[in-house]
Amino acid sequence: MPGGPRPETRPDSGEPGGLTVRTVPIDDPGDLLAGLPDAPLVSWVRRGRGLVGWGEMARVTLSAGEDRFTAGEKWLRTLFEDVTCVDHVQVPGTGPVALGSFTFDPASDGSVLIVPRVIVGRDGEGTAWLTTVSDGREPAGRQSWPGADGPDEEPDRPFGTLRWHDGSLTAPGWAHAVELAVERITAGAGDPAALRKVVLARDLFATAAKPIDPRLVLRRLAGRYPDCYTFAVDGLVGATPELLIRRQDREVTALILGGTLPRGAQPREDQELGAALLASAKNTEEHAYAVDSIRDVLTRLCTDLEIPSHPSLLKLANLHHLGTAVRGTLAADQSVLSLADAVHPPAAVCGTPTETALELIRELEHMERGRYAGPVGWVDAAGNGEFGIALRCAELAGPRARLFAGCGIVAGSDPAAEVAETEVKFLPMRQSLDG
Repeated sequence: MPGGPRPETRPDSGEPGGLTVRTVPIDDPGDLLAGLPDAPLVSWVRRGRGLVGWGEMARVTLSAGEDRFTAGEKWLRTLFEDVTCVDHVQVPGTGPVALGSFTFDPASDGSVLIVPRVIVGRDGEGTAWLTTVSDGREPAGRQSWPGADGPDEEPDRPFGTLRWHDGSLTAPGWAHAVELAVERITAGAGDPAALRKVVLARDLFATAAKPIDPRLVLRRLAGRYPDCYTFAVDGLVGATPELLIRRQDREVTALILGGTLPRGAQPREDQELGAALLASAKNTEEHAYAVDSIRDVLTRLCTDLEIPSHPSLLKLANLHHLGTAVRGTLAADQSVLSLADAVHPPAAVCGTPTETALELIRELEHMERGRYAGPVGWVDAAGNGEFGIALRCAELAGPRARLFAGCGIVAGSDPAAEVAETEVKFLPMRQSLDG
């Protein structure tokens, strides 16, 4: 099915265009997530740097299709070409900016790009800015910062007691799916075209007594996982450790993750677990497939590409990951959206070979991933931006939340260990909802 955009620029206007965008420097705004108003929110923040925004001046929801990225980029290009822009800062992330979240599976509807009414940004060089967007018919929105109407952190559970429900599969049911995946992989051993890795995910539901305030969830995630990208786009909220692609002019970077063990309770135990992860044949195999999938794409797009021959240990608050940092120089001008299209889905969240893994995911997961494990991030009018992979996240809707977690499955995977790994990966969102 072709992926055609459905423009939703404003409730009373079916066509994009005619926007006025103004970016001005501001003093250090402090915590970007502390003063957000009670309005539709977007966020992309790591270590206090990034973008937050509120309100919606323009948005597009994209139909299913392999061309959903292309359709979204075409819509943005049309919108941005008709913008009147005054940019007194002129760094990546200023001027017209959209935040977006794309479905994992091209067969799924629901990818979205949003241009907020107001954006506050801060980069790594100490520059901070305020961008306002107007269509000339009404003010751009609140133009001061910081605000005073963000949610107060409460000592108890602000959403009331949560009730937890199984997702599409129970834990034993999902363990059986892992068994079937391992059987499928081992059956093709020795055939270079056969399935070698598949990433299987499961979901979990929570129902609160009160509507879940995404502002409080974002603040908790950013406080507990500062090395992750804390994101929010159209109800999808999370803190991902994985940078799918960053583009600044001709330079591209990525952080590839694959292979996981929990952190230890004591320093010695933690050190031993990190060493075990680096020495694990199962985890290094899983990681190598993830690196190869990115290398294969970027080699064709870059004049030079730097990829370390061995992964490093990435320590997050609750997990060790095997990580590989990638840097390259583009051979031709391409936007970060087109790059995200080129590298998605990587083996880190799908498997290898890609199409074989995707078909097995559809067969064994018994659920619709939606935008989980899809690209999430931002793009500006120059094509610069950052997109991560939507991991450690949940879909929020009123008092309900749907959480996701997944694991890379290879021939050496143990179903019980994989279930335990998903429970650890659920923890960031569980704790951010539960207090």
